[in-house]
Order: sequence, then C-alpha cells, then structure tokens
Amino acid sequence: MGLGPQIISNGNIQSSWVLSVTLTPVSVAASSTVEQSFTVNGLALASDQVSDFTYQGAYTLNVSIANARVSANNTLTVAYSNQTVGAVVPPSGTYYLEINRVTPGLSMTQIV
Repeated sequence: MGLGPQIISNGNIQSSWVLSVTLTPVSVAASSTVEQSFTVNGLALASDQVSDFTYQGAYTLNVSIANARVSANNTLTVAYSNQTVGAVVPPSGTYYLEINRVTPGLSMTQIV
C-alpha cells in the first residue's frame, strides 16, 4: 500500500489523514473555554470532519482540549478549556489531527 490518502471501498468516507501540525496557542482566561483558530492548508469546510486531535507532549495542568473542528477552508478551530483560577497558555508544539473527508454527495443522515 502506497503512502497518501486512500479510498475506502465502503461507507461515505472518501479519505482519511493524520496530520502533524505545529500550533502556538495564546492565553486562555481563568475558568473559561475559548476557541482559537489556526491555519492548516488543505482543510475543506464542506467535507472535512475532525475525528481526533491530540497534543504530543506535556499538557498544561487543568487545561484541556474541549473541541476541534474545521471552521472554514484552511482553518482549524480548537476550543481550549481552562479550569484554573488564573490565565494559562496551552502548550505550543506538535499536535496530531485526524481528518475524515466525506465523499461529495454521500453525506448521510442515518446508518442503513
């Protein structure tokens, strides 16, 4: 099997990728959840779904990733949650992002 996107022979997923991206988040206020946007070239709003998003390093205590989504073409939006009493900066570095791309015209509303 060669490298790169693979066509899945069933279902409605055209391709699936794991991307390694370097992100530099900014400060998150105390006791809040805040979305931050990052440029990730190639993401498509109409067809891409983030199925996993993880940081490869030491996490900041009491700061978590609440959500990750494609919010516009070439834009990843991450919601960081800060459960501390002071502002904190989530860790900068390498994150892994798993993207599933739906086959055009095959979005589904139920499993059949």
